[in-house]
Amino acid sequence: MARDNIAVLHEGFAALSSGDESRILAFAHPDFEAVVPPELSAEPDTYRGHDGIRRYFRLFDDVMEDVRFESERAWEAGDAVVALVRVTARGKTTGVLVEQRSAQVWTIQGERALRVQTFPELAEAFAAAGLDTPADAA
Repeated sequence: MARDNIAVLHEGFAALSSGDESRILAFAHPDFEAVVPPELSAEPDTYRGHDGIRRYFRLFDDVMEDVRFESERAWEAGDAVVALVRVTARGKTTGVLVEQRSAQVWTIQGERALRVQTFPELAEAFAAAGLDTPADAA
């Protein structure tokens, strides 16, 4: 029996937080695509495939450690999941803890992540998924 997409995503976030490249790549479909907007990154870009994932994580390597990804809340949206996401990390030289919250739409295919698009606001993520923002998400 296939697991629901929210369970797949939670396991994926554990893989992302582990820092273990083999676990991260096992979670991501070979055609994976991640869209990071300029509102949320000094390095906005679209990261494609496993090479794109490696490039994304290399951005953290020199300046951050203990990078963690957490889905604080998630909603099924057909073959996608809308998630309220919290990313934390610690500065390598300063030790300062940083935190960023965003909303994401994850497309799951065959229990692997095919695509993620990140938004500054939860309502934007629901709209991108073709849904109205539910009352319990406000």
